[in-house]
Amino acid sequence: MTAAVPFAQPEVRHEGHLKVTGQARYTGDHYPDGVLHVACLASPTPHATITRIETRAARETAGVHAVLTGADIGDVRFGRHLRDLPVLATDRVRFIGQRVAAVAAETREAAEEAVRLIEVDYDDLPPVFDPRQALTSDAPVLHPEAAGYLTMRGGTRELLEHLNLQGDLLTGHDPEEMERAFEAADRVFEHTFRTPRQHQGYIEPHGALVWFEGEVCHVISTNKAPFTLRSHMAAVTGHPAEKIDVYNRFIGGDFGGKGFSIDEFVCFYLARATGRPVRSVMSYVEELSGAGPRHAAEITLRTGVTRTGVFVAHSADVVFDGGAYAAGKAAADLVPHGGLDTMSAYAVPATRHRLRTVYTNSVPGGHMRAPGEVQAVFAGETHVDLIAEELGLDPLELRRRNLRGADRVADGAATVAEEVLSRAAAGVDWTATRSPGRGVGIAVYRRKGGAGRGGVVLRALDADRFEVVTGAADQGSGTVTMIARVAAAALGVDESCIEVIQQPTAVAMFDQGAGASRVTRVLGAATLLAATDLRKMLAEAPRFPIEVAREAEAPRAEDSHAFGAVSVEVEVDVETGQITVLSAVLVADTGTVINPLSHRGQLEGGFAFGLGAALMEELPVEDGQVLAGSLGDYKLPTAPDMPPLTVVNVGDTEGTGPFGAKPVGEFGNLGVAPAIGNAVARATGVRLRQLPLSAEAVYRAVTEARPQE
Repeated sequence: MTAAVPFAQPEVRHEGHLKVTGQARYTGDHYPDGVLHVACLASPTPHATITRIETRAARETAGVHAVLTGADIGDVRFGRHLRDLPVLATDRVRFIGQRVAAVAAETREAAEEAVRLIEVDYDDLPPVFDPRQALTSDAPVLHPEAAGYLTMRGGTRELLEHLNLQGDLLTGHDPEEMERAFEAADRVFEHTFRTPRQHQGYIEPHGALVWFEGEVCHVISTNKAPFTLRSHMAAVTGHPAEKIDVYNRFIGGDFGGKGFSIDEFVCFYLARATGRPVRSVMSYVEELSGAGPRHAAEITLRTGVTRTGVFVAHSADVVFDGGAYAAGKAAADLVPHGGLDTMSAYAVPATRHRLRTVYTNSVPGGHMRAPGEVQAVFAGETHVDLIAEELGLDPLELRRRNLRGADRVADGAATVAEEVLSRAAAGVDWTATRSPGRGVGIAVYRRKGGAGRGGVVLRALDADRFEVVTGAADQGSGTVTMIARVAAAALGVDESCIEVIQQPTAVAMFDQGAGASRVTRVLGAATLLAATDLRKMLAEAPRFPIEVAREAEAPRAEDSHAFGAVSVEVEVDVETGQITVLSAVLVADTGTVINPLSHRGQLEGGFAFGLGAALMEELPVEDGQVLAGSLGDYKLPTAPDMPPLTVVNVGDTEGTGPFGAKPVGEFGNLGVAPAIGNAVARATGVRLRQLPLSAEAVYRAVTEARPQE
């Protein structure tokens, strides 16, 4: 089947009626009979040894059924790849907010009262908060026992050259090749950029409900990857995976943060200790101080350019603040791989990237929508504008001279990358003359879809009644609706004939989980395979019921990519530094669109994400203490902050998803911050190399740039 299969009719969300009527039950909505409530004691200090924990008064509190410490459960550690984060601290704490004890009680209030009665004595240790300082020879070693840490794949990992390194990834050409490439350049430019921590901003906080029926452990969780959570719980607790059943149907937002499980492990031990269902829902103070925000980063870029403006060499040194633990990172090398995409849209013949994540005594870093890539694209696209400025070239022209990509649009006159860039420039009337204080900016990028594996079971119950069984969680992106639409199109039936049933891990086929923009590519492909097989079977022997189970795998992220560009026009009040985005254009290299409304929503929502990163979002940490206690303190963008936004879909190249679909979930937010920063520079003549581009930062830069009287 080809991309010509139409999905023009806007979709109706299959689970939408449950959400708008309040019937959808999220993790925090479950209150089974006999449920106990959890509260945890958090460390008030960033780095210390624990010398004493006294829990007697807590255990004697009315309504309390269990009080657990690290001494009770042992040195049990978890993590998405490296198991370095204790379920409950045993001998040492490494960040403010780390869990030291947990209570299960009849009410949340009783649990919290018991937590207040737990006494802990700490001996403070020297903390380190700056990643560069953490890599010095005399820095405190935060994990002296790191050689014994286990991975989720079994065994230990090889220690790196500095014990405060979480991960160290080096890719690209060797040093000698890079040296020759830079020597061939006429000019070499080097700039450094910084980006802060950010919280994902989902409305539903992390939580879990765990109970035992005999030897079977049942889990309802906010985690977006049920099968992965099952394997993690089995590895960490020693409970057999076949006796752990995870069910995640409704998840109230994710944006990268719900792949990291926190409460499930504490709940497991409390449920086992009490024999009762145990429920934990994090407060926003706990969320913001310990749930795995986007990594702060320092990025130094170096690019060699010919006198005609052609890039011949590019290197990047990216240092991520990994925080106190590496547990929130899923990749085996423990770095956010998006950091490799500093110049991903350009054809540079010689490149070399070094990405490092570093232990510090701060909130542990995790994944957030396009992890590492938001930081990298901000740095790279700001770097390109700075190069253009120093060469005296139009930034748009410099980009055109260096774009990569052989894929061409329908008439063959331009590559998709060129078309995306041109449409973005035209959308803000790039060449028009503007009044002082106004400017336009642009950014272009290339994004890859993620790898993964997943399967579905498709059943024909009658000639016009089908059901698809999946173990995938839908974190709000429309997974269930996508599966139904793909199945209906492949079977040649009306979408109303399809029912998608989400089942727990004990019933459904394996699914890797939502994330890395893989869901449509993987589960959509599995659905298409199953429906194609079933249609053949129906033509040959129409007896009911008929069942087909199919799995799909996307082994390489590089196989799926799309180009995007963002352009904006801004107005800057130089007396206050306030930035107003007057208009914006988001151009997307789009294959077949399966869910038109969700597709548009992902792009618009992604732009809002990027707007927050550009102008306001920062999770401030001072001496290890997160200073935001709520999402109100954190300052997320809302509808009034959004500028007039034009979304343009271009290109007819097929993607690797079903019917030629391309990934879009993490696509819309990448170019927003650099486009706005570049526009501010053209409007004011001052360049900011650090996010967010707050009014205060702009005002200081403008003031410092004024001639002194």
